[in-house]
Amino acid sequence: MLIVMKPHATAEQIEAVRQKIQSMGLSAHSIPGAQRVAIGITGNRGALEAELFITMPGVADAVRVSQPFKLVSREVKEEDTVIDVGGVLLGGRQIAVMAGPCSVESKEQILEAAFAVKNAGAVILRGGAFKPRTSPYEFQGLREEGLKLLALARERTGLKIVTEIKDTETVPMVAAYADILQVGARNMQNFSLLEKLGSLDKPVLLKRGLSATLKELLMAAEYIVSRGNHRVALCERGIRTFETMTRNTLDINAVPVLKTLSHLPVVVDPSHGIGLRQHVPAIARAGVAAGADALIIEVHPQPDKALSDGHQSLSTTEFATLMKQLEGIAKAIQRPLVNPALT
Repeated sequence: MLIVMKPHATAEQIEAVRQKIQSMGLSAHSIPGAQRVAIGITGNRGALEAELFITMPGVADAVRVSQPFKLVSREVKEEDTVIDVGGVLLGGRQIAVMAGPCSVESKEQILEAAFAVKNAGAVILRGGAFKPRTSPYEFQGLREEGLKLLALARERTGLKIVTEIKDTETVPMVAAYADILQVGARNMQNFSLLEKLGSLDKPVLLKRGLSATLKELLMAAEYIVSRGNHRVALCERGIRTFETMTRNTLDINAVPVLKTLSHLPVVVDPSHGIGLRQHVPAIARAGVAAGADALIIEVHPQPDKALSDGHQSLSTTEFATLMKQLEGIAKAIQRPLVNPALT
């Protein structure tokens, strides 16, 4: 159930509702809103009676929520969640682009990539310091040294940083460096990790699992939000299907469906979505046209020499060309592309 407070409800009235919810052995979750406060209720096994709350001072309405992913549902919050990442906004009308190499390989490589993607218009630098790989013998990342290099790139360029979090043990270390913590596809249902991220005041980019349904993705987001961290973005990065000609099958359907079901920002990862460099631009363009709030794209100064994912990484020149194309698509759908290089 969602308790909607009146626009001018006092702090005492809001607290009284919270106390009543907790006295029933249930959990009360404040839902950030532009106009008024709402309180989501979780933990109940059956339906609650609206009359329990509707007569309380300051309460405007008590609404039943039909979706199991209650706190991330549009039923609970109609307006889009906009995540402020140090002045860079994810969600709302703007479209942001995150770009950079799959892995941080050296100081020279990450700085060259960072300046190139910034000059082309990206506002967030992606780069892996911890790289969980299918094979234990493949490059696993520079770890804390990689995080330090990302921080250096941020200092030199002003770009914000998104990097993958591998496990609960390394959360404090990665959180100390990163602006956005990325949960990889294989960790989407690592519930211990999700719960830990829910206790942080850090934006989280949650990637869809290899074979996860949209409901499972939204329930994973619910784990984070239910612990108090509302700064979560959903990422469609392709799912595993019977098709073998591409790395994954990017579910473009997921973008409008997620935007309808949830108020959280939706990000598209065209690089993992198709896994073929020559086709990444087409999928990126499709993501923007479908309504994505952001893209996350792999870009490497020398893709053919990359230590990981070079086959799906754009060169810096290819990325610059793509950014100009994306600007045109963004204008066509009447959404501004957050692109300081082209303004």
